[in-house]
Amino acid sequence: MLQKELLRMSEEQERDVMEYDVVVVGAGPAGLSAAMRLKQKDPEKNVCVLEKASEVGAQSLAGAVIETGPLDELVPDWRDDPPAICVKATDDEFWMLKKDGATKMPTPPQQNNHGNVIVSLANMMSWLAPKAEALGVEIYPGFSAAEAVFDDNGAVKGVRTPDMGLDRQGNAKDGYTPGIEIHAPVTIFAEGCRGNCTKQLIKKFELDRDCDPQTYGIGLKELWKVPAGRSKPGLIQHTIGWPLSNDTYGGSFIYHLDDDRIAIGFVVGLDYEDPRFKPFEAFQQLKQHAKIKPLLEGGEIVSAGARALVEGGWQSLPKLEMPGAVIVGDAAGTLNVPKIKGIHTAMRSGMIAADHVIDTGKADGFDAVLRASDVARELKKVRNIRPGFLKGKWMGLMNAGWETVVAGKSPWTLHNHADWRATKKLSEVEAQTPDEAQDYVKRDLPPRDRLASVYFAQTEHDEDQPVHLQILEPDICTTRCTEEYGNPCTRFCPANVYEMIENESGSQELKINAANCVHCKTCDIKDPYQIINWVTPEGGAGPNYYNM
Repeated sequence: MLQKELLRMSEEQERDVMEYDVVVVGAGPAGLSAAMRLKQKDPEKNVCVLEKASEVGAQSLAGAVIETGPLDELVPDWRDDPPAICVKATDDEFWMLKKDGATKMPTPPQQNNHGNVIVSLANMMSWLAPKAEALGVEIYPGFSAAEAVFDDNGAVKGVRTPDMGLDRQGNAKDGYTPGIEIHAPVTIFAEGCRGNCTKQLIKKFELDRDCDPQTYGIGLKELWKVPAGRSKPGLIQHTIGWPLSNDTYGGSFIYHLDDDRIAIGFVVGLDYEDPRFKPFEAFQQLKQHAKIKPLLEGGEIVSAGARALVEGGWQSLPKLEMPGAVIVGDAAGTLNVPKIKGIHTAMRSGMIAADHVIDTGKADGFDAVLRASDVARELKKVRNIRPGFLKGKWMGLMNAGWETVVAGKSPWTLHNHADWRATKKLSEVEAQTPDEAQDYVKRDLPPRDRLASVYFAQTEHDEDQPVHLQILEPDICTTRCTEEYGNPCTRFCPANVYEMIENESGSQELKINAANCVHCKTCDIKDPYQIINWVTPEGGAGPNYYNM
């Protein structure tokens, strides 16, 4: 009822309108690259970028090792003044972990990082933003896009920002300000993985009608300050295996930075089957492995966070245009999973969109242009590697080897399925022995629990605002979901947002700790009933990543 009332209020509001030549939603790699390219090619164009974080980069999270080609084009002299945390890649290692040991494996060719650099994506975006502004791009941090707006013909004519100053019940508080509409002939949606407006538009225009379902992973990352001598700047390590079962896709990364810092992360495909699985706890267990613990012991966490990432690749790319708008970057699904890289493809897709708008003045035709580009060729070449793991780790590795040998020229394309459909019911797994990832060991290393991790994400939300995690059918949570799946939202959320508690009448109810949310979007993706709808909170709310 609250959502319907808020929608009614929104539709009845008289709103201020701002006009631009191009509106870009999202100040990540794709969005800023698009905006900068537009101004570089046509300085007279009025370009506006909306960013939901309090500052550009504050909610940007990735590994991140980058291929520098698009950055070299966009900012040719960037090496003279690089972003904070920019370490040249020196060596690659690839390890297969077992519970009691590790075996060094040949590094997959896709993960050869010669010529690449390790960066903090948060720092890179905050470093790139002033360069965009120097070109004349107008950037508005703290202003998200609540929804797209349409003209009389049904074409996208821009976006609306959220209303500010509503209490938890949706009533106006002192200082209430209605959102504004920002109009443009072309809107570029660069919201990142599972973007709020993007998912609405994909559904409205049926942009995914002719492609496979998108599939995702959850990525968890921590930045550590370790004792002197532990970090080997430029060393890149990846692992697969323990603590994941053979039928669960995922692995870890360890990037050695300067100043005695190490970035460690863990990625799990959200098509895992067991509803009892806990990604956050599995990550903490990974850190106890004899190969990894000595790197971190005696150190301290500086920052932590979590974010979903797109893994579907070529066959899950939706149509990337609609009347009045285009979709770029991770919002579109341009991550190259075998490379474990998506920043260069996101930037390139944004630049291609900018070139198309400059050349044509419209969105029409962008989908064909993107699919004829190097971005699409790169994704198509590796299209079968990720879905090859649907039959387990060993079949996946053999398939990856084949696809590498034939350079992606197999006369077939493997298919993806929706992650939420992969979750089995408790009745299907209760008789099975829980996999090793649920045999959680005692944790000697911080953080001690999920709430401690949220502290390191520096998440801030005004608790007296409408809950941005909308449960569309609340009764399901305490009936069918409890019985059939055991409320997996309490397990897959890395921030302790969802809790089943006993109310005054003695029955169970779902408590939503929305202020904990780190905006990873996992709940929106993995919920087995698809009744959790993540929407943008008040402007600027959410995590504030430091050197991530």
